[in-house]
Amino acid sequence: MIAAPEIPTDFTLLQESETHFSSDTDFEDIEGKNQKQGKGKTCKKGKKGPAEKGKSGNGGGKPGGPNRMNGHHQQNGVENMMLFEVVKMGKSAMQSVVDDWIESYKHDRDIALLDLINFFIQCSGCKGVVTAEMFRHMQNSEIIRKMTEEFDEDSGDYPLTMAGPQWKKFKSSFCEFIGVLVRQCQYSIIYDEYMMDTVISLLTGLSDSQVRAFRHTSTLAAMKLMTALVNVALNLSINMDNTQRQYEAERNKIIGKRANDRLELLLQKRKELQENQDEIENMMNAIFKGVFVHRYRDAIAEIRAICIEEIGIWMKMYSDAFLNDSYLKYVGWTMHDKQGEVRLKCLTALQGLYYNKELNSKLELFTSRFKDRIVSMTLDKEYDVAVQAIKLLTLVLQSSEEVLTAEDCENVYHLVYSAHRPVAVAAGEFLYKKLFSRRDPEDDGILKRRGRQSPNANLVKTLVFFFLESELHEHAAYLVDSMWDCATDLLKDWECMNSLLLEEPLNGEEPLTDRQESALIEIMLCTIRQAAECHPPVGRGTGKRVLTAKEKKTQLDDRTKITELFAVALPQLLAKYSVDAEKVTNLLQLPQYFDLEIYTTGRLEKHLDALLRQIRDIVEKHTDIDVLEACSKTYHALCNEEFTIFNRVDIARSQLIDELADKFNRLLEDFLQEGEEPDEDDAYQVLSTLKRITAFHNAHDLSRWDLFGCNYKLLKTGIENGDMPEQIVIHALQCTHYVILWQLAKITESSSTKAFTILCDVLMIFSHQIMTGGRDMLEPLVYTPDSSLQSELLSFILDHVFIDQDDDNNSADGQQDDEASKIEALHKRRNLLAAFCKLIVYTVVEMNTAADIFKQYMKYYNDYGDIIKETMSKTRQIDKIQCAKTLILSLQQLFNEMIQENGYNFDRSSPTFSGIKELARRFALTFGLDQLKTREAIAMLHKDGIEFAFKEPNPQGESHPPLNLAFLDILSEFSSKLLRQDKRTVYVYLEKFMTFQMSLRREDVWLPLMSYRNSLLAGGDDDTMSVISGISSRGSTVRNKKTKPATGKRKVPEAEESSSSDSMWLNREQTMHTPVMMQTPQLTSTIMREPKRLRPEENYMGVYPMQPEHHQAPLDYNTQVTWMLAQRQQEEAARQQQERAAMNYVKLRTNLQHAIRRGTSLMEDDEEPIVEDVMMSSEGRIEDLNEGMDFDTMDIDLPPSKNRRERTELKPDFFDPASIMDESVLGVSMF
Repeated sequence: MIAAPEIPTDFTLLQESETHFSSDTDFEDIEGKNQKQGKGKTCKKGKKGPAEKGKSGNGGGKPGGPNRMNGHHQQNGVENMMLFEVVKMGKSAMQSVVDDWIESYKHDRDIALLDLINFFIQCSGCKGVVTAEMFRHMQNSEIIRKMTEEFDEDSGDYPLTMAGPQWKKFKSSFCEFIGVLVRQCQYSIIYDEYMMDTVISLLTGLSDSQVRAFRHTSTLAAMKLMTALVNVALNLSINMDNTQRQYEAERNKIIGKRANDRLELLLQKRKELQENQDEIENMMNAIFKGVFVHRYRDAIAEIRAICIEEIGIWMKMYSDAFLNDSYLKYVGWTMHDKQGEVRLKCLTALQGLYYNKELNSKLELFTSRFKDRIVSMTLDKEYDVAVQAIKLLTLVLQSSEEVLTAEDCENVYHLVYSAHRPVAVAAGEFLYKKLFSRRDPEDDGILKRRGRQSPNANLVKTLVFFFLESELHEHAAYLVDSMWDCATDLLKDWECMNSLLLEEPLNGEEPLTDRQESALIEIMLCTIRQAAECHPPVGRGTGKRVLTAKEKKTQLDDRTKITELFAVALPQLLAKYSVDAEKVTNLLQLPQYFDLEIYTTGRLEKHLDALLRQIRDIVEKHTDIDVLEACSKTYHALCNEEFTIFNRVDIARSQLIDELADKFNRLLEDFLQEGEEPDEDDAYQVLSTLKRITAFHNAHDLSRWDLFGCNYKLLKTGIENGDMPEQIVIHALQCTHYVILWQLAKITESSSTKAFTILCDVLMIFSHQIMTGGRDMLEPLVYTPDSSLQSELLSFILDHVFIDQDDDNNSADGQQDDEASKIEALHKRRNLLAAFCKLIVYTVVEMNTAADIFKQYMKYYNDYGDIIKETMSKTRQIDKIQCAKTLILSLQQLFNEMIQENGYNFDRSSPTFSGIKELARRFALTFGLDQLKTREAIAMLHKDGIEFAFKEPNPQGESHPPLNLAFLDILSEFSSKLLRQDKRTVYVYLEKFMTFQMSLRREDVWLPLMSYRNSLLAGGDDDTMSVISGISSRGSTVRNKKTKPATGKRKVPEAEESSSSDSMWLNREQTMHTPVMMQTPQLTSTIMREPKRLRPEENYMGVYPMQPEHHQAPLDYNTQVTWMLAQRQQEEAARQQQERAAMNYVKLRTNLQHAIRRGTSLMEDDEEPIVEDVMMSSEGRIEDLNEGMDFDTMDIDLPPSKNRRERTELKPDFFDPASIMDESVLGVSMF
């Protein structure tokens, strides 16, 4: 038996000064008193000769090959993986796995033990293997050091922390394997002083490792090993007690009947059991002192939690040995742990101890020492910890009520009002155990009594007293919900509550005070609401959940019980408390939870009439807004056309409203008489009647009483005279507000659709088209819708057109009717979309509003594809550039919607992103094959796309990509529509937004930038096509690689025209203000709108829009010509400078090549170095390299120079950026 951790042990393991596993002789029996044949460390070395080592056992228990012990890494690795793989898969029964290992251990225990050691190593995530050579000649510390060196620490994951269902199951399989291993070996193998000694030594050493994976895995294994040994020690203790009793019984017999042989046998058995128990105690002491004492305060919370969880199991399983202060102190100390996970394990461990009342005597000292800490943990910041702390105090309360003081209990009581439901429910159970679970002996005789004399009567009063003393009266619903699970019978005893309110008190019983009656009515209302709705109150819980069949049946039964009781009692309660506004307000809410059918089936119509009379009396007596609104809601609940009582209630309601309306009209005439000043009594009568009417108009449609005219007359008089009382004006405005709302509610869907169609037609008629045909005199009639109206029109289209088919179909008259209604509904939606698109095509609304239409092209292609495509075609005919800007805006909107839904770390292979790319591809196809016609529009599209991609910098710094960089992947779909020289111009514009670091990045997050750059560089080297002549680039000749480029033979005029055309929109961007990207209408777009712009004029080169006349005066013709001449002079000077630099560069490189040929023969096989082929493949490339570049610091990013013979023999380098950009890698079209 283990008395304390300080019990001396025979292990030299714990006495080493430097390490816990200093040598293979750590577990030798120094005194030699336990030496047995086949035991001890002498069996580890020299047990078998070399010829016998071939008989080895693997994880499956079958003999291995002859090379099993030779230390071959590959063979050992494959075989050693078997035990780990079997446990990881978890498909085999652990009993058979352990039996196979035991059979292998009997064949050759060195081999089997080596498999077990490698099993623990591999379970730690280490890929290293302990070979037989290492096992024979290296100490444990050296083996662990070797495994640490082979550990892959790049990844912090290891089997115990890996995600996925397989790895979650691995932990339980791992623990089960250790438990079954000890259980199967408990009768012989664990006592051979070899297997357990080696395993404990290994686990102790690993638990002291600096590698977290080793420490975590070995600690878990050691703790589970300890738990299994505790179970073995418990069985040994039971067997020893039984043997001792048998021995005493046999020895107490008379000499004639005593069996001496049996006495000797029992004595020998007891001696063997004692020896085994001593060995088990030594093993447990070694694990406890070598692992637990060090690891229960490990830096890793998971390791600390493992230790505390297992020591709780030990104390519960073998309380005689472990349940004492020497072990309890570790749990007490750890309750102050910084991590909630560890504190939670402490509380759950203690719950297992306090649950057994037989152990309470051993916990008294611990309770007195750590009780305050447990009470304080009820306010823990981790809700799970707080819940378990309250549950632990509940167990402490059940074990001994004297332990917790009144102050301790009050600290828990107030938690029933916590917003976190698990905490409140736990506190409610504690409250119930403390105040409501005790029953007096004299109550046993009145268990069958009901009502006021039932045993619950005193408990209901106690609940009322507690609610009032807590001084949180507005939280009765929270109190009821907290106790709902544990005190259901008490809270559903509505008959007792009703009796306490209606019946007179018994002899000697104190009646309830007015305050207590109010509290009881509020609690009763909360219990009825909880039973009828079956969900927690607002603010506690995540919302309504789906009820089970049993819960639904309970709900129906409770509603029936509530209705049968209070349909009779409610009129009596209202009559008794009719003058008390607070009580009446709560009581009038009860009919909302009735099953109204019971009024008819239960023959309770007379009680319904009584209820209606009481409500009418209350309306006449009270002017309090809460009371009147409660009456209105009660009428609304009772006026349900599904039930037969509707007519009866509707007649009563109509009579009441008739009287109120007549009275109001009569009072209003007297109140508004000319020449007379109204007195206070008349004003009060008007105000009180107006309050009643307003309260009812909130929940009921009173349109047939024409209240608008009366209120309008009242408000008009108040405005004219200025002496109307403020409260009358407020309620008159509120009543008028309700009149308008009820009228708006009657507007049907068809009415709104018709209004939209009419509005579109009106806007079309009174647009600028009205002046065509020389009708300029009609200009005053032209109406241009403002941005807010355009946004409303667009919102209507998005809400009523782009919807699922089922959302707009309400027909259920058969399949044919359903199909016909679907076709009809689709036809109506197409008409709505066509009406709005007509406004776009005729420029009645801004073209950028079409972005929200265009982005639906793919999703609703079958329904509206033809309309949207025709709209694109018409808008492109009107203004190519503005249409292109609208298309890119629609893609930006979809991109932003995807970001809002998935965040910036989205998967670029996701269906959403792929759908946007496919839409971009469809948009690109609509531009046709004539690139010259769409040249400027495509260039502007790329410009807007580049600006959008770099608009949002990454807050983490320039080393991270801009937030919208992935949009370049979408933009690359339009690269094929660029002319070759325009690709180069767009590439230059792209480089303005790039930093030097961006160009060097090759991570996956930068792939959109790399792919977009490659799409611009593809086919962009040949600039021989003349824009002026319109010759196709396909007809240009390919320059011979061995011929030097004739840079000096270029025709200057052609160069001027080409360069001027290529850089036209880029240079203009440098000298003019860059147009802002097209904006989106308010309320419908994911991009903020800026002030409205008119479409660009087509006369100014068709690239940048001219400002409208009302914004800025246009440039005159002379100014335009002067500016264009200045631009051409600047371009000519810059181009000549570039050509001179290129000529000098070529001459320099030519001289360098001749010098290389003269000085060395390394390149005799080549006439030129390959760098010539790369650098001089096109004339345009020199311009690209020299243009705008500082020649003092010129960086050229080129692949390594290879001669042609070497280049033909090279294999693809997949680490080269060029190979990364391969189409097969990116999966995108590179054009």
